[in-house]
Amino acid sequence: MKIHTDFSGFVNAKKPIVTIGTFDGVHLGHMSIIKRLQELAKEIDGESVILTFYPHPRMVLYPNDHDLQLLNTPEEKAKLLEQAGINHLVVYPFSENFSRISAFDYVRNLLVTGIRAHTVVVGHDHRFGRNREGDFNTLLEWSEMLSFEVEEITAKEIDEVNISSTKIRQSLLKGDIATANAFLGYNYELCGKVVTGARLGNTIGFPTANILVNYPYKLIPAKGVYAVKVKSGEKTFNGVTNIGVRPTVDTDGKLSIETHIFDFNNDIYDSSITIEFIARLRDEKKFGSIDELKNQIALDIQKAKELL
Repeated sequence: MKIHTDFSGFVNAKKPIVTIGTFDGVHLGHMSIIKRLQELAKEIDGESVILTFYPHPRMVLYPNDHDLQLLNTPEEKAKLLEQAGINHLVVYPFSENFSRISAFDYVRNLLVTGIRAHTVVVGHDHRFGRNREGDFNTLLEWSEMLSFEVEEITAKEIDEVNISSTKIRQSLLKGDIATANAFLGYNYELCGKVVTGARLGNTIGFPTANILVNYPYKLIPAKGVYAVKVKSGEKTFNGVTNIGVRPTVDTDGKLSIETHIFDFNNDIYDSSITIEFIARLRDEKKFGSIDELKNQIALDIQKAKELL
């Protein structure tokens, strides 16, 4: 897959079949659109193209009040789209000036002149241009004049999939990892740098890797204890992750993400690891003593090993 931040790389793109969207999560609902994109490309010996925007429009339009929580970092999204078989990903710069572009200029400048779209595939409720003035009917109206074709993903087709990024976010924020993973079609992940913590885990016999997520808009699942897979370098390990404020031992209230990796004693400080969420074991809980905490951690590990 080729990634573009301008249109210079489209000089040799063959009969581009393009769709537009955020594609946050690259979930099973998105895959139905991607599949149709690829079917159309195959029929005419063309290439599939996804047009998306960065920064996220809400970051630009509501810089102080967007409360943005995303399922993917830009790198994760690109990797998932590549795995899905997309030929081109266009990450077009979004700005205040761009938000004011008319629907006609949007179509002419981006889709026709920039991408040279053969076919544009959009959902029934897709809107674009200044004040969201453009829609499917607008595209249909201009398609003959500007020499491209249009295909609509109908409400019925979208409703049949019944999956949205919003539903996945809601599931993760409730700690419902099973539902989120089922909707995604893969296990939800957090990637971050291993940083120095309070080292309490070492003192109670359960050393942990403290993870600093390096993308500020990445959604963190609900507080609790999870069975996880841990990717470090080229290897994958089993483990348990606690997301929370460590109420038994801490009083500062800061959220931490700590992972105890089974059968692992390598020094991984300052390296990046990826946590793959498999199942939620329990809520975070305040215990009456360190011994009670240690006993519960042992039970969590036993349960996680059984699940994994």
